[in-house]
Amino acid sequence: KDDNSKFWATYKKVSAEFDDDFLGRANDDMGIILTFAGLFSAVNSTFIVGMQPDSGDTTNALLLYLIQMTVNGPNSIPETNTLSSSTGFSSSTVWMQALAYASLAFSVLAAFGAVLGKQW
Repeated sequence: KDDNSKFWATYKKVSAEFDDDFLGRANDDMGIILTFAGLFSAVNSTFIVGMQPDSGDTTNALLLYLIQMTVNGPNSIPETNTLSSSTGFSSSTVWMQALAYASLAFSVLAAFGAVLGKQW
């Protein structure tokens, strides 16, 4: 019985060292993943904002439309041909934005998984 208890005491000591080392490395790895995901999300969000269409042209056309209605009276209807259409995006622009939003979603999902892993 003495050899058996000695074996289990040694096993407990070695397994505790291994587990502590493993958990320490996993915690460090999740911290690195969390940092990378946060930085990637910030950069990706900046690119997404930069890819958005300029709404200034539409705003200026609508202001001109309101001024013309004010000057000419409420019964006159100015031409609305100058208003830009919001559906005039090329397929490459739609694909680029879809990929950017998908990569942002996966980055946020990776950060969420790292946070769950660190709290576990």
